[in-house]
Amino acid sequence: MTQNQFPHVFSEAKVGKFKLHNRIKYAACCVSNFNTRDGFLSEREFARDQVIASTGAAMMTNQGAYPDASGEGKAYHRQLAIYDDRYIPGLKRIADIFHQNDAVAIQQVLHGGRYGGIDLGYCLQPSGTPQTLRHFRPPREMTKEEIHRAIEDHAAAARRSVQAGYDGVEVTSFLGYLMSTFLSPFTNKRTDEYGGSVEKRARFMVEIIQALRKAVGPEKLVIIRLNGTELMDEFGGNSEESCLEIMRIAADCGVDMISMVIGWHESRQGALGRDVGRTRWLYIAEKVKKVIGDVPLAFGPRLADPFEAEKALAAGVFDFWEICRPFLTDPELAHKLKRGQPERIKPCVGCMLCLAKMFANQPYICAVNPRLGHEVEPEYTITPSVVRKKVMVVGGGPAGMEAAIAAAERGHQVSLFEAGSELGGALIASSRDVGGGEVLLELRDYYKLRLEDLGVDVRLNTTVDRKETAKFFPDVVVVATGAGVETPGAPGAAEVDFLMAEAVLREANYSQIGERVVILGGGKVGLTLAETLAREGKKVVIVEADKRVDYDVSATFKWRHSALVKELGITVYAEAGLLRLAKDKVVLRDKDGAEVTLTADAVVLAGPRKPIQNLAHELEYSCDELYVIGDAMIPRNLYNAIHEGFKIGARI
Repeated sequence: MTQNQFPHVFSEAKVGKFKLHNRIKYAACCVSNFNTRDGFLSEREFARDQVIASTGAAMMTNQGAYPDASGEGKAYHRQLAIYDDRYIPGLKRIADIFHQNDAVAIQQVLHGGRYGGIDLGYCLQPSGTPQTLRHFRPPREMTKEEIHRAIEDHAAAARRSVQAGYDGVEVTSFLGYLMSTFLSPFTNKRTDEYGGSVEKRARFMVEIIQALRKAVGPEKLVIIRLNGTELMDEFGGNSEESCLEIMRIAADCGVDMISMVIGWHESRQGALGRDVGRTRWLYIAEKVKKVIGDVPLAFGPRLADPFEAEKALAAGVFDFWEICRPFLTDPELAHKLKRGQPERIKPCVGCMLCLAKMFANQPYICAVNPRLGHEVEPEYTITPSVVRKKVMVVGGGPAGMEAAIAAAERGHQVSLFEAGSELGGALIASSRDVGGGEVLLELRDYYKLRLEDLGVDVRLNTTVDRKETAKFFPDVVVVATGAGVETPGAPGAAEVDFLMAEAVLREANYSQIGERVVILGGGKVGLTLAETLAREGKKVVIVEADKRVDYDVSATFKWRHSALVKELGITVYAEAGLLRLAKDKVVLRDKDGAEVTLTADAVVLAGPRKPIQNLAHELEYSCDELYVIGDAMIPRNLYNAIHEGFKIGARI
């Protein structure tokens, strides 16, 4: 198989005066938070940029740098800066490695606007519209002098980009960053020449585009990122029709490319997570392309499927496939497509951990790519082992599979033991998530292929104990046996035929469960099961001792679960204590101290989850090296399992 599966992805194209060898644009994506606090390039970030440079994309966009010395445009603690010539040498290092890999190099300029001023305690925007999220700073209305200075700052940043060797500059106008706040009626209530109609609200954008063009000249590229839709209707934001009109205005200004994005940070509707279909936003791209005509359109939100990208390129829906998170997950994506190996691409699972970390002012990481952000660190690099060891990995979930793969990549003799009939562990139950959970099975299938490629000896339906381990005689044992749920100690528990949440999800035979279901334990597992059963028409109640049922859910998904619980009519008793149980009843004390009796056709145990460590205790004196990883150590998230599996496998 060859790249002929994707002839349009790998076809040549022109943007301005530049010829590109394929239709892939590496998006600036998340700002990494890997740099110094004063905006200089760090070695950690440069190592990541070297990986970006190796991806094979024909156009590469460096992460957004803020353009103002005041720091009002600074959106992240460790965001790159471009407001002074002192930053040119660092930025040039990145442009140079992009060029060395035959790519057109673009520098993005990102003024945080509504989300800026992270070190100042306030932010700038055209009007004083209050924040809807406490995470961000209170806004201050810009004066005309500040507006003109912002335009000058963008022009100066563009000049520095060209001085640093870039082939063009990209300006951000989405998500609630500065330019988008002028475009949106939600944040622009001005009555002067910069507010009012769409044309007046677009004046700031037009003046910046004109300033950028003057700064870089006719030979270099000017690109703008614009919302196809803001998803801010409930706040009075731009409609899709207004967004199309803004695209037309930008195209008429002579930009060389428009990059279409979706949503604001404050949107109450998801734009990028796995609960959003992979072709969800293509219809907008199709409308945009008809409006902007010959101006190239780059598009990528949620479009992680290369077959759908190929189809859309062939149909002229857009001109360039702009890839962000799928490249973070698997930097080899384009090379695997070119080799005709799409099934061997490690999939982005759309968990949005990258954004959750960034919102916590931390360097972003990827749940399924442990090396992201650690490329400069030797301990995160797979190197040949000095001594070849016999490695026994017990547990075929994500932690165990990742450990087995990393150890095999080092050259060890690896065997993977799984008590069940298939690999995947908790991935199988989690894949029943009503919001796109099936991508977790794609991750499982990727792992299976990788294990096969590396010749890992996989033994299913095999329970491991000390005797079995002694027969195998390993040098190393990695225990990745996962977690379980203990039966509650409340009176009457012995009378109840409890179901286990993960088993119910794995088997997916929901018709065998009665209509009234009480789930003991919230968290990810309880919520996934509750939402799944409610979709099947069951009347579901969650009983949770914690203050929240989503206590272990990523920050970027909490609101999604809250919305689903409400939409599906799931009853939640948080801060509740079990009083007694019967075959068809659960009696609890609610957070107000009242006694509540719930009638149940089925009682399901979902939490609290406890690590399964029997084997680890048995083998304490029975092998040379013993490691415990993933939920077998402490029940946590998918990324903990994968990262621990990788790190142990890489060090054996």
